[in-house]
Amino acid sequence: MRRPFLDDRGAVTAEFAVALPAIILVLALALGALVAAAASVRLEHTAAESARLLGRGDEQRARAVVADAGADLSFERTDRLVCVDVSTPVPLPIALEPLRAHACALGGGG
Repeated sequence: MRRPFLDDRGAVTAEFAVALPAIILVLALALGALVAAAASVRLEHTAAESARLLGRGDEQRARAVVADAGADLSFERTDRLVCVDVSTPVPLPIALEPLRAHACALGGGG
């Protein structure tokens, strides 16, 4: 005799259906973190390159480098030092603070 309430056929399917959204959410968050980290590294390189270019007196190329990265540039010259702040929105469809990078280079180079 078969008891229908004690039958566990389909239990794995139900558990999988409950766990699947959580697994997808964790994978999406991990992928988003990787994308944001890669964008942050690119922004650091952009800041360093634009600081070096500004230190050499090539403001036009420095602005072009920052524009190619889709970022905003602000810089400050003090004595022989050029410091650059670069910011760009996070490349994710959620509202987060923009990514920022800061770099300095010696000015007056040839």
